[in-house]
Amino acid sequence: KIKVGTAIMQMPARSPAMCAMTSMSLDQLSGGRFIVGLGASGPQVVEGWHGVPYGKPVTRTREYIQIMRKIMAREGPVEFDGEIYQLPLTGPGTTGLGKPLKSILQGNPDIPIYTASITPAGLRCAAEVADGVFPVWMDPDKYHVLGDHLDAGFAKAGNGKSLANFDVAPFVMVMLNDDLDAAYNALRPWLALYIGGMGAKGKNFYTDYTTRLGYGDVALRIQDLYLSGKKAEAEALVPNELLDDVSLIGPAARIVERLAPWKEAGKRGEVGTMMLSVQDPVVLELFAKELL
Repeated sequence: KIKVGTAIMQMPARSPAMCAMTSMSLDQLSGGRFIVGLGASGPQVVEGWHGVPYGKPVTRTREYIQIMRKIMAREGPVEFDGEIYQLPLTGPGTTGLGKPLKSILQGNPDIPIYTASITPAGLRCAAEVADGVFPVWMDPDKYHVLGDHLDAGFAKAGNGKSLANFDVAPFVMVMLNDDLDAAYNALRPWLALYIGGMGAKGKNFYTDYTTRLGYGDVALRIQDLYLSGKKAEAEALVPNELLDDVSLIGPAARIVERLAPWKEAGKRGEVGTMMLSVQDPVVLELFAKELL
């Protein structure tokens, strides 16, 4: 019953065909337990590390998933004429010898595809074309930050798509420690890195997302400090309240108590999977007892 996944593969780093072949192979090796995770990444990484234009991330996501599904369906040689991807590729610099191809490997045509999305447009796209979403972290009491955009995507997808057949799967950091202050301090660098350092000024999706969660002023201050090299000061600014909103921290009894809103969100279908990040196997036993 344990699923196997990629976490988040950066779409600009590999072609849709490469990702589809990898996914089909891993799905077979795992006995049909595989989940694909895709992300558009950000311009600093895409252009600075992979050397390709960042372009239109939502368009890339939609086309990428459409091509993957065509490859996995194996209904015929794949042809695709999109804004970003063309199969076969023609035009300047090509030989003109490209031809539509069909995967030799046969497998599950319905391998679940999740996207890492937190922007309004990304969430709408995820709900429209994917099977689930990784919204990095989330506050189970503020589902509306995601839900309004997911509902718009479901409406565009049609065919009765809803939370009933879509998985909201946030990453949830768990820090078990009887010393609450020590537990908070252990997680501050994680949030400070994302809010402050994962993107340029004015182009950090995590800063924007934290703002929509209600922490706009402090998010901008964290970013300013982080980008000016004052990482320790940025980390110190991460509020305990934000850490409690999106993670589970402290002694076992406190963690169990703070699981309540997550359970309620699960009952409403607003959280389908909690992607737990733990450092102590005891935590897994605790969650198994409380949730399974």
